[in-house]
Amino acid sequence: MKIARIKISNFRGIKSAELLLPDHVVFVGDNNTGKSTVLEAVDLVLGPERLNRPSPIDEHDFYAGEYIGTDESPISISVEVVVIDLSDDQILHFGNHIEWWNTETKTLLQEPPPEETDKPEVIHALRLGFEGKYDSDEDNFVCETFFMSPQGENGAKDPFRTRDKRLCGFLFLRTLRTGSRALSLERGSLLDIILRLQELRLNMWEGILGELRELAVAENEELGISAILEEVQNSVRKFVPSEWAENPRIRVSDLTREHLRKTLTVFMGTGENTSAGKEYAAPFSHQGTGTINTLVLALLTMIADLKQNVIFAMEEPEIAIPPHTQRRIVDSVRNMAAQSIFTSHSPYVLDEFAPESLVILKREGGILEGMPATLPPAVKSKAYREQLRTRFCECLLARRILIVEGRTEYDAVSTAARRLHELDPDRFKTLESLGLAVINAETDSQIAPLGSYFRTLGKKVYAISDQQEPAASAAISAAVDTAFESPEASFEKLLLNHTDEAALRRFGKDAVDDGRWPSHLAAETPYDGMDIAALKAALGKFLKNNKGTSEAAFLVGMCSEAELPEFLVSTIEAIRIHCSPSVLVPEATDIEGAAPPTGAEVSPSADQNPGPYS
Repeated sequence: MKIARIKISNFRGIKSAELLLPDHVVFVGDNNTGKSTVLEAVDLVLGPERLNRPSPIDEHDFYAGEYIGTDESPISISVEVVVIDLSDDQILHFGNHIEWWNTETKTLLQEPPPEETDKPEVIHALRLGFEGKYDSDEDNFVCETFFMSPQGENGAKDPFRTRDKRLCGFLFLRTLRTGSRALSLERGSLLDIILRLQELRLNMWEGILGELRELAVAENEELGISAILEEVQNSVRKFVPSEWAENPRIRVSDLTREHLRKTLTVFMGTGENTSAGKEYAAPFSHQGTGTINTLVLALLTMIADLKQNVIFAMEEPEIAIPPHTQRRIVDSVRNMAAQSIFTSHSPYVLDEFAPESLVILKREGGILEGMPATLPPAVKSKAYREQLRTRFCECLLARRILIVEGRTEYDAVSTAARRLHELDPDRFKTLESLGLAVINAETDSQIAPLGSYFRTLGKKVYAISDQQEPAASAAISAAVDTAFESPEASFEKLLLNHTDEAALRRFGKDAVDDGRWPSHLAAETPYDGMDIAALKAALGKFLKNNKGTSEAAFLVGMCSEAELPEFLVSTIEAIRIHCSPSVLVPEATDIEGAAPPTGAEVSPSADQNPGPYS
């Protein structure tokens, strides 16, 4: 069983949404975009225990907090989920509620003729709904889940009950909130699910309740409770008949099944011994976060083995888990589930999925949209797997993207930003603190395609390039939000021609003293008093020989602000102003236009509004 489509209306921050889901999916987006809200919406429909809770929804679950409508215009939360890949047992169980889904057009067939259902791309489907609204007569929120088809008289729909939901096998794991109750016996906990799947009936309740009733608590003289209770009884009898306050006592629980379900939990050894030599055990919830998450995974594995057809939805599996374990958890869940749905902020999680399984969410004015990432333009599958994958995933998780032309710029620009931040933290910020992910286009011809691609995904995109021909410059400017073009034809020439002489001499001396100067350039080894033109020529060969390494970054990292190329300084400052316009800057800086770098052309795209960026 798999979720093929989700429609959401009026739920939390989502006024309207329609999302198509692949077999396995990771929702990616900024915080508060709506990733968790989508999973919560699905849980309202498919979660077996959700409607059994005292308050499945409240005032804050309605979009913009508006829930009081009129008879003519009622306000309600509605969710619709289409599930496909039904098993034979599910098809038999759901009977006349079955509809038909076209896997090519991603649509439901409307009253299809018999010959349409025989096509290989047309499969069985089930359309399920949730509605929640405020009942002014009862002053309460009422919720129901139902089959969307068929509809009876006056639009009546058959209820989608708890036993139906259990057959669907949807499990939603909410970050660490699941861990705190995973190994309790609360209804809907993972242990409870396993017991139900194994058709085990908890017949021990009466025995446990009987033992607890007889357990002596107040009788311990050291506690002094027994004497106090006797005084309470004598005091009460001054006002009421004796049988009204007969034999008050203290027991360890409310002595109900539900109370015991919430109280019972699993204890685990801590690896430490008590003074008596026995291993000390602590409650499951007191274990380390990573241990909790790993144990939850073990329980999920058991559930998957028992159900055989499970949809797992999991929030942020990376929390408190090292990268190699993140990968193992994601891979395990994906392999044992019919469908896995994740939210994540970890590139290591995203790294385990093909780009088409990564759905980028963006929300504006309450309208939530989802777009498959797909492969970046002109990137072959092999190159993506071997070279670009992790960097690409980091960019998907970022709000802003900086595209640079090559590996040298990739290292040097980030280093320059960090160096300037060290020298003047009020005026400059690191690229990381601005929410910028840097990606190496590997050639200037790929800057424009990558810029268009990331802008399509809703990212704010900047680009730094070498000096371009007019046509190429125009293409880059049109593809990104802001383009910064160097006055030189290569980054090495920018460094050699625009870095202060004193810094170049220090860099050359350091390369010699540190043993980094290559033997094949021995005849051009830098020395004190070397002619500046000869020094630049030697350093040019050295940088070219080490292109793609960290030598250029090392040079900019040892410069003061005055020694750095003005293009780098003004470009990094302009990007900071665009990303964080509220930071105070010197009066000479034109905040609205973001002070153009000296010798550079700053080209906002045609659809860019003037003013600072957020």
